[in-house]
Amino acid sequence: MAKSDVKVIGAWPSPFVMRARISLNIKSVDYEFLQEQLGAKSELLLKSNPVHKKIPVLIHGNKPICESLVIVQYIDEVWTSGPSILPSDPYDRAIARFWAAYIDDKWFPSLSSTKSKEGEARKAALEQVAEGLALLEDAFVKCSKGKDFFGGSRIGFLDIALGCFLAWLSVTEKINGVKLLDETKTPNLAKWAVKFRDDDSVKSVMPETDKLAEFAKVMAAKSRGTPPPK
Repeated sequence: MAKSDVKVIGAWPSPFVMRARISLNIKSVDYEFLQEQLGAKSELLLKSNPVHKKIPVLIHGNKPICESLVIVQYIDEVWTSGPSILPSDPYDRAIARFWAAYIDDKWFPSLSSTKSKEGEARKAALEQVAEGLALLEDAFVKCSKGKDFFGGSRIGFLDIALGCFLAWLSVTEKINGVKLLDETKTPNLAKWAVKFRDDDSVKSVMPETDKLAEFAKVMAAKSRGTPPPK
């Protein structure tokens, strides 16, 4: 398929955009990455996602598909010649979707909230993040069945759902001077994170921690209405 037939509207810092890009990489699908300017919404984005007006959007043959996990599942169903992303077993597939929903609805909001909280409130949010990782450690042991990834011997749906947040997790650790993905408390997740980052489908789209941390500082300064740090 021609590269121009597949486009991703997104922005490099977005973990949700990473989900679409990793999935396309797994399937060896060439695509055009249309970088949105942060703080502005392009006409194409508004036209392609008039309901939520947000990234990512996958455009396939001029048809837009929205919402990151919906996009991942669409890619898996359309490009069947590549490695499967969702588990083949219905129960395993349901469990993967359950934990993906937990990550988006419970865990990531706790991680994201640490940016806007101070003092004890931030400490409590960081504890929630750590508690969530402990739950995901147990989920990894059950889902991986002794292999390297949630999806088994290679990256799958749940790996993508959680792995896309690893760079932001590292930034949160750096800003707060804490270790959340702890080798002693979550040893399996810690090993998994290294293998996930090193995968060929991930390397090219995973932001560097320092670059993402600088971006976070700029965005925080903008939200406060103060000049960005130099």
